[in-house]
Amino acid sequence: MTAVVQANGLSKRYGNTVALDNVNLDIQPGRIVGLVGPNGAGKTTALKAILGLAEFDGRLSVLGLDPRTHRTELMQQVCFIADVAVLPRWLRVGDAVDFVGGVHPRFSREKCEKLLARTKIKPTQRVRELSKGMIVQLHLALVMAIDAKLLVLDEPTLGLDILYRKEFYNNLLGDYFDEQKTILVTTHQIEEIEHILTDLLFIKEGRIVLDATMENVSERFAEVMVNPDKADAARALKPLYERQIFGKSIFLFDGADKARLAELGELNKPSVADLFVATMQGTYA
Repeated sequence: MTAVVQANGLSKRYGNTVALDNVNLDIQPGRIVGLVGPNGAGKTTALKAILGLAEFDGRLSVLGLDPRTHRTELMQQVCFIADVAVLPRWLRVGDAVDFVGGVHPRFSREKCEKLLARTKIKPTQRVRELSKGMIVQLHLALVMAIDAKLLVLDEPTLGLDILYRKEFYNNLLGDYFDEQKTILVTTHQIEEIEHILTDLLFIKEGRIVLDATMENVSERFAEVMVNPDKADAARALKPLYERQIFGKSIFLFDGADKARLAELGELNKPSVADLFVATMQGTYA
């Protein structure tokens, strides 16, 4: 199966600053991939390279094309929602639909209008008259009406309340995603999307520090809550991370014998957020 995104030695510098450091990626079709990292870790730079918006060193193939030399052809199969509104504030909703319909060969006006009919957005409204949540709904309707193979989302729900965020991802799964499409999403709200992800990428200081399927994450990582009398025994097993809660210690392990861990205390599956905190130790020091 041909990879949707394949990178080998992907690197990018801004002067003396290393934004991407020898990154290797292999994203297969029909996956929902979370690219997660702290501010300045290289997430947006990686997305810009994939979208043909930034020069880079190394090899990068997106849907079998080089983003630097075949961007026009690539953009017929890729859609992008950024973390900031890019529609002109004077533009009417109906004109936005007309524009996308006129420039994109894979756009379905009928599907877009059906999606907008579920919202309170009217064709005669201007972008400046819409709330931030409604603008995101408009973006999503325009994008989901395009039969693209790859959808790239960069903090798509930034600044939205929880109702809009949940609606966004429900619509994404219910009306857009299928086994022929691939979604690559960056977000700081990992606890809200971990249930939809098939794959997880952690990026730290320009390097990929975790590349695993969600099934593999469940198999590899475990948390155990232990009483103080067994804390030293847990530390002897070399945990990735330790934190305290209610007078007990919680240890996070990678690849440890779960039967042995169960003897020490209460065994649990760590959340992606807890795994992220453990992996990013020292980042904000």
